[in-house]
Amino acid sequence: MSDKHLNAQLFELNNGTIRVLLTTMAPPLFPSSSLTNKKGNAPYFGCMWVGLPTESRRGSSPYGIDYSLAVNNGPNSLHGGNRDLTKFVGCCGTKKWGTTIYYIQILMALIVSETRISRRCYCNRYLYTNFLQSMRLDMEAVTKSKSTPVSLAQHTYWNLAGHKSGNVLEHLVQIWGSQITPVDQNSIPTGEFLPVKGTVFDFTSEKKVGSSISEVQGLGYDHNYVLDCGEDKTGLKHAAKVKDPYSSRVLNLWADAPGMQFYTANYVNGVSGKGGAVYERHSGLCFETQGFPNAINQPNFPSIIVHPGEKYKHTMLFEFSVE
Repeated sequence: MSDKHLNAQLFELNNGTIRVLLTTMAPPLFPSSSLTNKKGNAPYFGCMWVGLPTESRRGSSPYGIDYSLAVNNGPNSLHGGNRDLTKFVGCCGTKKWGTTIYYIQILMALIVSETRISRRCYCNRYLYTNFLQSMRLDMEAVTKSKSTPVSLAQHTYWNLAGHKSGNVLEHLVQIWGSQITPVDQNSIPTGEFLPVKGTVFDFTSEKKVGSSISEVQGLGYDHNYVLDCGEDKTGLKHAAKVKDPYSSRVLNLWADAPGMQFYTANYVNGVSGKGGAVYERHSGLCFETQGFPNAINQPNFPSIIVHPGEKYKHTMLFEFSVE
């Protein structure tokens, strides 16, 4: 439960090969120099979005309810508005079973819904398994009183060569998505679907991040992919794979969300990091599985509305290996 009097805590999951740092404020893989740097307009390293994960347009919803969203990015709402989950500190605890470390984080937020305050409860569980070299994140949410939009997304920046190694343009990426949801001049999805085959957005086979990034309008990739062609494994779809060709480190991501925002740290500019590191543009990659951005204004997108008595669930599985 969020409380301004709670102190943020840092937890380490370490099996001798892979080291992961998680905090009650925002669990980073691409670390800031301190938790203080996560306040204000920080680049949200390792944070959890609440409500609308990326951008949504202001205005009426096709569901017959007007959701008044906080405007914090031009005329639009970005990452859940001003009181997003990244500003809350949660209570947490850890449990151990043999070779497995179980980490639980529980958070609460108050969000404006239907012109009234609607309480939503969030529970994030991290399950780290030594033997399988994997980490699983289970996200859950319920609304206490009113139907409300919920779409949680996790915003870790990945650089498999190490967070001090510079840009990730040589990383190899594959995305199991044959379409993206194109955006307008304000980066808001229009409701259309664009096949990626033969375009700069085509990562259906392994490709270097930097091979065509200069052809993308803007500063790089920041697009929602429709996860529609991945292999299924225990209810999760293969979403993405990323490999550092120099260290041979590999990350495979599995999830049960319909979309994934692929972001290349376009607006990271001289951010101070841990150990004296300075993070610049294209120094990390984000793979944010999510409901489609602007879904509350696009009736042909999968709904992100959660009603009282329902439970929102979203799972991500991170598998680490070398090849």
